[in-house]
Amino acid sequence: MSTPLTPDAVEAIKKHMNDDHAADALLIVRALGGKPDATSARTTDVDTEAIHFEADGEPVTVKWPAPIVERAQVRKEVVVLYRQACEILGVEARGH
Repeated sequence: MSTPLTPDAVEAIKKHMNDDHAADALLIVRALGGKPDATSARTTDVDTEAIHFEADGEPVTVKWPAPIVERAQVRKEVVVLYRQACEILGVEARGH
């Protein structure tokens, strides 16, 4: 069975998250990853069950709201996590 997230896809997603959405990752880690005092976060891996970060040098895993069955779904699920994090933290979410 093929995976929707090839190694190249995972690398592209990680690069995009780290280059363009580091602040969003930090919000997700703070609100949903159990690290409310984190000062930095970077995406280290993505799989069909979760997105993985390093926050202040410690690994943090946040499960997807729904399992990933296709690559395009990753963006949707990251936005869901981001919006949940903003709501929890009382931060106004940007439009995505």
